[in-house]
Amino acid sequence: MDLQLIPVHQFQIFLICTARVAGFIGAIPVYLGSQTPARIKVGLVFAISLVLFPVLSPALPEISFNPISFLLFTINETLLGLMLGLISRLIFTTVEFGGTIIGYQMGFAAANVFDPQNENQVPLISQFQNVFAILIFLALDGHHIFIKTAAKSYQLLPPGNLNLSGEAIPYLMELTSRMFSLGVQFSAPVLAVLLLSGLILGVLARVFPQLNVFLLSFPLNIGISFVVIALTLDMVTSLLRREFDAMGERIITILQYL
Repeated sequence: MDLQLIPVHQFQIFLICTARVAGFIGAIPVYLGSQTPARIKVGLVFAISLVLFPVLSPALPEISFNPISFLLFTINETLLGLMLGLISRLIFTTVEFGGTIIGYQMGFAAANVFDPQNENQVPLISQFQNVFAILIFLALDGHHIFIKTAAKSYQLLPPGNLNLSGEAIPYLMELTSRMFSLGVQFSAPVLAVLLLSGLILGVLARVFPQLNVFLLSFPLNIGISFVVIALTLDMVTSLLRREFDAMGERIITILQYL
């Protein structure tokens, strides 16, 4: 293919598509971290941009090819894609937050494993909850929601029209606070059972002073926590399904505020 035959305007549009898609796709947990080769990440962004390009090209305005302004324009699109993607990333952060609370309460404060996505040490239960959320995300075709929303974002907010209005920031703060509340919902069953276990052990310590409650509490709390986690997986799945179904609508809402 002779690159000289490609109109400059079309090449600009393709780069703009690639910039926003790169930021958007970068938030999908499956493709985060060093465990995913860079070639796969780049290839995925390129493939999605190539699919969106014929549809978006006629609708997008012509952009000046001034190198500096075009560079700033591309950076702006990348940051917009990252912001939209991070809205969806909040769900996974919430799951990790709930898992961290459970891990500390059940006695796994020092039981950390390496998280290849964030490239740091995280609590064992937090990592389990995160992997479980990723599996639910893929089972519900959440990655398809990402692609559909990425395409629709160009209709709702064409390149160059980013403007943080007074409604956008409060909405983002509302989403963040909601995620903290959701994290407590994820961990509430285990926390409630552990609280009840602590009360029972306290009563036993008063009735049987010779009983080593401190030594007994560790295996008991761990065993009870695992049982409750297994019994509440269906509830967690329902919560995740609800949040993933609302994910696309939230991204569209923030686009309407921008």
